[in-house]
Amino acid sequence: MGCVISHLSAKFAFFPPSPATYQIKKRDDGKLTAIYTSSSMPLTSAVGAVDDGGGGGGGGGCSFDVLSLRTRRGNKIVAFYLKNPYAKLTLLYSHGNAADLGQLFDLFVQLKANLRVNLMGYDYSGYGASTGKASELNTYADIEAVYECLQTEYGVSQEDLILYGQSVGSGPTLHLASRLPRLRGVVLHSAILSGLRVVCHVNCMFCVDIYKNVNKIRKVKSPTLVIHGTEDDVVNWLHGNRLWKMAKDPYEPLWIKGGGHCNLELYPDYIRHLYKFIYEMEIMTTKTRLSKIKLSQKTSSACGCCSCCIKVGQPSCPKCPKPRCPECCGLPSCLNCNSCCLNWNSCCCGSVKPKCPDLKLLKCPSCLGCGCFTCLGKCVRCSCW
Repeated sequence: MGCVISHLSAKFAFFPPSPATYQIKKRDDGKLTAIYTSSSMPLTSAVGAVDDGGGGGGGGGCSFDVLSLRTRRGNKIVAFYLKNPYAKLTLLYSHGNAADLGQLFDLFVQLKANLRVNLMGYDYSGYGASTGKASELNTYADIEAVYECLQTEYGVSQEDLILYGQSVGSGPTLHLASRLPRLRGVVLHSAILSGLRVVCHVNCMFCVDIYKNVNKIRKVKSPTLVIHGTEDDVVNWLHGNRLWKMAKDPYEPLWIKGGGHCNLELYPDYIRHLYKFIYEMEIMTTKTRLSKIKLSQKTSSACGCCSCCIKVGQPSCPKCPKPRCPECCGLPSCLNCNSCCLNWNSCCCGSVKPKCPDLKLLKCPSCLGCGCFTCLGKCVRCSCW
């Protein structure tokens, strides 16, 4: 059954360019070089920059390394690493559907220069010169292999890494981001809630669904920038809007008025807002970042579930449930004050609750019952108040 689902998902989600726009060749010195399929010429940028030969590219001007990485699922994927000597951060770019590194090279050069970052882009299994077949699980293994390479070959830690996912690329991006709590940041560009939600407006999960970002976004602790076009006819703007609302640490979103699915880079606001995000992530100190993570962990541990109960005043009635925190679990508070509930002085949050000046003690013995919250709650509108 799992193989059938994977096969159907692959047919639904992945459309690698055929033929690939580039090829990989090995030079005499053993390094890899990238050439265009159509002309057999080294990869160049539209802005006139070419590889200087110091890396694994083709000519002179823009240095980049061409890498071949083996994933844990046995595929060999191709990655380009573009180094900026003035960069403090590294951008790991997961591209969208129907594209490969040959088509994106010019964009990579511009992002590297304009954002002042090192940039690592890669092709999924089955895309470009990468081997294997495209599938959800393969893309997860692909991005894990690229991240491992950044760590071991370039010394990039997660504290200095920003993950960037466009469209389908938001799937592997959030997969990795949900596992790296100290990431510097995440960018979701025309991102999807899930694969099935792109074609069907559904609010529940199905076994054939892929890239369930709607679940993984909740696990991402890093600042998250969402970019989406208001006229996107492939992935509706509502996808991006909901992801932004669900993010734990949402950054000011960029809704590009009139923007579609594949043209957001053409709008001036795109590079302007993205640069602002990168800059703010740069100046964010490690101490500030760690304090934000600790604060979010403290908040989630205090109010992360509805199983918390008051530490004092346990119910005397064995049939009634334990009293719950009125702030965490939304139980009713007293009539005229939202800061307290009956005579409770503290809750599972550890915060002391001030007593309501308008709160009156129960006088009616029949309302007191066994003394548990359920019985006491029946006296809220009683005349004995």
